[in-house]
Amino acid sequence: MIVYQSTKKGFLQDASMGIEDIVRGRVNEQLHIDVKPGSSEYESWKNSLGNAMFHVMNTDKIPDDAGVAIEYSIPRTKNRIDFVVTGQDEQGNDKVIIVELKQWTDIQMTDKDAMVLTRFKQGPSEELHPSYQAWSYSTLLNGFNATVYEEKIGLEPCAYLHNHVDKDVIQNSFYQGYLDKAPAFCKGDKDKLQDFIAKFVKYGDKKNTIYRIDKGHIRPSKDLADSLVSMMKGNAEFVMIDDQKIVYENALSLAKKSSDKKKSVLIVEGGPGTGKSVVAINLLVAITKMGLNTQYVTKNAAPRGVFEAKLTQTLKKTQFSNFFTGSGSYIGCKKNLFDALIVDEAHRLNAKSGMMKNLGENQIKEIIEAAKTSIFFIDEDQKVTWHDIGTKDEIESWANKIGAGVQTLKLESQFRCNGSDGYLSWLDNTLQIKETANTTLEGVNYDFRVMSSPNELRDLIFEKNKEKNKARLVAGYCWNWVSKNNKAVKDIVIPDENFAMKWNLASDGNVWIIAPESVNEVGCIHTCQGLEVDYVGVIIGSDFVVRDEKVVTDPSKRAKTDASLKGFKKAFKENPVSAQAKADAIIRNTYRTLMTRGMKGCYIYCVDKETEKFFRSRINEERKTLASILPQAKYPTVLVPLVGSAPCGKPFLGEENIEEYIEVDARKIRKGFKYFIVRAEGDSMNLAGIKDGDLVLCRQQEKADTNDRVIALIGGDSVTIKKYGSREDGVRLLLPRSSNKKHHPIIPGEGDTVQGVVQEVIEINN
Repeated sequence: MIVYQSTKKGFLQDASMGIEDIVRGRVNEQLHIDVKPGSSEYESWKNSLGNAMFHVMNTDKIPDDAGVAIEYSIPRTKNRIDFVVTGQDEQGNDKVIIVELKQWTDIQMTDKDAMVLTRFKQGPSEELHPSYQAWSYSTLLNGFNATVYEEKIGLEPCAYLHNHVDKDVIQNSFYQGYLDKAPAFCKGDKDKLQDFIAKFVKYGDKKNTIYRIDKGHIRPSKDLADSLVSMMKGNAEFVMIDDQKIVYENALSLAKKSSDKKKSVLIVEGGPGTGKSVVAINLLVAITKMGLNTQYVTKNAAPRGVFEAKLTQTLKKTQFSNFFTGSGSYIGCKKNLFDALIVDEAHRLNAKSGMMKNLGENQIKEIIEAAKTSIFFIDEDQKVTWHDIGTKDEIESWANKIGAGVQTLKLESQFRCNGSDGYLSWLDNTLQIKETANTTLEGVNYDFRVMSSPNELRDLIFEKNKEKNKARLVAGYCWNWVSKNNKAVKDIVIPDENFAMKWNLASDGNVWIIAPESVNEVGCIHTCQGLEVDYVGVIIGSDFVVRDEKVVTDPSKRAKTDASLKGFKKAFKENPVSAQAKADAIIRNTYRTLMTRGMKGCYIYCVDKETEKFFRSRINEERKTLASILPQAKYPTVLVPLVGSAPCGKPFLGEENIEEYIEVDARKIRKGFKYFIVRAEGDSMNLAGIKDGDLVLCRQQEKADTNDRVIALIGGDSVTIKKYGSREDGVRLLLPRSSNKKHHPIIPGEGDTVQGVVQEVIEINN
């Protein structure tokens, strides 16, 4: 949609008569946005259009019949291009000049890709570099406007900072990659900008190009869709299984069938690690490939940043950024503009949008109205701020008011926490969120430990991180983020333990959890919710303590820089009981969320010693260690790590995951060899002396002899115990030795390797 369009000649006439009033009237009328005289936007039109661009366009270098458009709304976005000039070059090719206008004066560099720091009346603000902004707009237009893409209309973006003098910042080589794509012109560069426009616009087009673009189909180009799809191929991180596939297919069906008159809402409930984001990302790709308009929506910026980085293999912003947007993007959005909106972490939705929570009516309503199909992924136990309103009931209520059909599905299969629903149930019970049957971790294959000091916790996370850079420290928000403005200081300081670390660096932004060096920092709920690592270390602050076996939460212990409980004090004055209950739930949910970010393990440190003792009691009183039930050694011993389970016929993700250390008779350990212990599962080796649950002492080595019992790695991630043998033709085999005839020999493929040879089976006391 174009707010204003004319020729160069017509624009100059309108500009001399008050272009700001013309544009304001059309914005009010066409975009239904109330812009009042004297507002910042009105003043920017007056200064940037009526003054700066008037003088740029007032030259014989640019033909009088060149097209001019103002405030062009990019399809599928809330973004508007400030100024457009159209025409033809010397060869008769259609050209579109995109001009991003800025009134900025004071600009500083940042260490973030494509970001600068500028000042507004309300204070300093980090903003996109104007060259990146102009380039991204051109990329979006090429990708989403069928006329531009199919007719190969040439797009030439640039930026004009007509009040800015210090070119050393805005034109710094740090931003050169974007300056090459879209040059930035500053105060005093009027002639250079004129030459840039004139270089591509030699002849006018009497607004014809503008008209064609405005009438162009709003569909993603095949090129853009295919590019996104190609990045997803073979990415095992995003493969769907079990009920994920069911949800996926149902969502696709709704997206295909829904229409303006038959709107659909799908609510997908699922706890941590059930694959909500996996399904959401796959839906983004599939719906885009179908040529439908879609976006991935979250309130929390961290998942958007990380998923884009994973898809593009870069931490920098790309043309694909438009696929990922915030939940406040649909205020005033045209109804049914999107075929589908995919809302992840829907429990984090707010009623009002904006920093002051004063924009729009209700994010749920705005999303449903903006799309023919709305897909909400939700876990109500992860509501972690005062303004979170996302519930199943709230979504259903708005869907009914708008007249959309509602369907609810559940994701129940657990893929985080080693696939352990038992750990999650135990955690809910231990945090006293809700009573469950899981009062013990008995039989739960998940590495949960209570550390005695924060230094011990940090060192363990550092060690785990060496494997794949997938271990991180996080904490409850009980320490002020002072290092944000003073990099020389530490934030999380525990003097008695001689411990000090910083909160996550602002420079890492939304991709902190995957940034290479971020293991040296501590993340908070806002940097990790909706994301996961292999191992998470959680510092439990003084906002969560245990007294006489009862959890006690204290909102006053939260940091002043934490906005999660903003609104509590006011609510407490009005209704103390209700406010305290809401704050209590938020604090418990925060730690529940932090303690479920680790797929393989969670380690905690409690600043409060009684709380530490409580967590230890929840483990040690009800969960005996293997060491306590093994026979007492009569000879000198060595400690050998128990690294998990090796199924006898039932593959599992068998990467090293030390549960504990077992004392083994030193006489059984040969010099020069490494040893490990695995727990057998299944019955595929019961005739070879290895039964379900047995502990198996193994000597680490990659070669084996015929008839050896071996630990083998199959397919890169599955571990099994089998007998090493061969066929008559010399082909190697992994052979079961079982009374159960369902087990069959395995022929090792390329990449399958022997990890160790069984030395003996360790007997356990009855």
